[in-house]
Amino acid sequence: MSDNRPVLIGVAQQTWRDKDPSRSLVDALAEVSGAALLDTGVSGVSAAVDTVVTVPFLAALVPGLAELLPANTGDALCQRLGLTAQTFSAHVGGNTPQQMVNHFANRLARGESRAVLISGGELIATLSEALKSGADVSHWKAGGAVEPTWLGDNRRPASKVEQAHGLFEPVNTYPLFESALRHARGWSQPEHLAVLGQLISRMSEVAAANPHAWRRQAWTAQEAISTANRNRMISYPYTKVMNAILAVDMATAVVMTTAGVARELGVAPEQMIYLRGGADGNDIWNVTERPVLHESPAIRACAGSALAQAGLSIEDMALFDIYSCFPSAVQVACDALGIAVDDPRGVTLTGGLTLFGGPGNNYSSHGIVEMVQQLRSGRGEHGMVTANGNYLTKHSVGIYSRQPGDEVWSEAGCRNLQPELDRLDKVVVDEAPSGRGTIEAFTASYQNDAPARGIVVGRMEDGRRFVANTAAEPAVLERLVCEDLVGVGGQVRHTAEGNLFSF
Repeated sequence: MSDNRPVLIGVAQQTWRDKDPSRSLVDALAEVSGAALLDTGVSGVSAAVDTVVTVPFLAALVPGLAELLPANTGDALCQRLGLTAQTFSAHVGGNTPQQMVNHFANRLARGESRAVLISGGELIATLSEALKSGADVSHWKAGGAVEPTWLGDNRRPASKVEQAHGLFEPVNTYPLFESALRHARGWSQPEHLAVLGQLISRMSEVAAANPHAWRRQAWTAQEAISTANRNRMISYPYTKVMNAILAVDMATAVVMTTAGVARELGVAPEQMIYLRGGADGNDIWNVTERPVLHESPAIRACAGSALAQAGLSIEDMALFDIYSCFPSAVQVACDALGIAVDDPRGVTLTGGLTLFGGPGNNYSSHGIVEMVQQLRSGRGEHGMVTANGNYLTKHSVGIYSRQPGDEVWSEAGCRNLQPELDRLDKVVVDEAPSGRGTIEAFTASYQNDAPARGIVVGRMEDGRRFVANTAAEPAVLERLVCEDLVGVGGQVRHTAEGNLFSF
């Protein structure tokens, strides 16, 4: 066993259901961080923590809400816990928690940090309720004085032409991937809906048994695809239960160090879960520039690299927590990993973002906490966590194990995958198309229980990609929710309001 092997020695998570506005975000992070430090089982860990990482709050990106939230959360957390530490944070993305674990594993192995505390959470349910009721949340803004070091990629998540046609919203973009998946599989509409319903049903069984899940309810496959019982359609074919739940109150904390330091501190061997491999990489940044809309070369590369570093195979994995903001995210990831969505090992440890909850950028921290706890309990020897940011854009993978492995942790094993991924051919986008085009992906977003806005992505005759909306005519929108339109042609023209596709 090598001394520099990164290990997770303390974890904690909490879900609050009382919507108590007196509890601030710093209060929430302090509570779970204290619990994670206690979970290590030794008293000297706090003194060893010299690095504190906070996952960014999603609410801080919303105009009008950012002003209510604390500045320099990491410094405020250090003050609350009595820690003297360098603070870090990251930019938006659901990949962030696993990316931070990977990043600080290297920092620990190099001896640049002795112990790392990673904490994140959201109190969006409470904040929403407080804004409605007028409850005082002025104390939430209190933060620290020291600005953190920022990590991650802060590029605009969508191009201007994508944003203009509705692709800025994940609730529209992931259903586009879904339509491409359906066509690639050759599914009829009933077959497709059955796959979606069964996936949600299986995940709901995990959520129903998880005391931390926001929605502890088992759903049948038919209930998941039905729009009855307030399970309205959001963007076809995704009902409400197929969309990540953002309005939750949840937080997590993880304590990392190296095997050598953990032994010095007296951490029991059974408390240590080893990060055996980690990898990060981005798919082609703008969705409209990707040659294939239902595949992720980056997930495939990240998983392959992380498994190679760990000296393990996908068959060795007993547990998976696959990022699950929408069903297409799970299906694309499973394809990249070479497993089925109904793999008997399961695809979630929590119940998934659509049922367990989608606490902003921090969901995968819950997957990591569950992975550590379930490996400790003996459910398996090895497991994989995948994390995804933006629109199947930014990816991070971690391989966790009860066993240390035979090799020391070497950054040489952490391949920089991005140059290879950046060499993939991009599709040229025609931002002001005019002429004949063929649909590659499509969806219709709903308002008042009826389709209201059609979105299509496709190719012009010269091979360039277009994104457009359709006319808001009932007959046109009905086709978008009743037919497989991939491969169907039409006219595309540029107008003052944007690009318009007509059959």
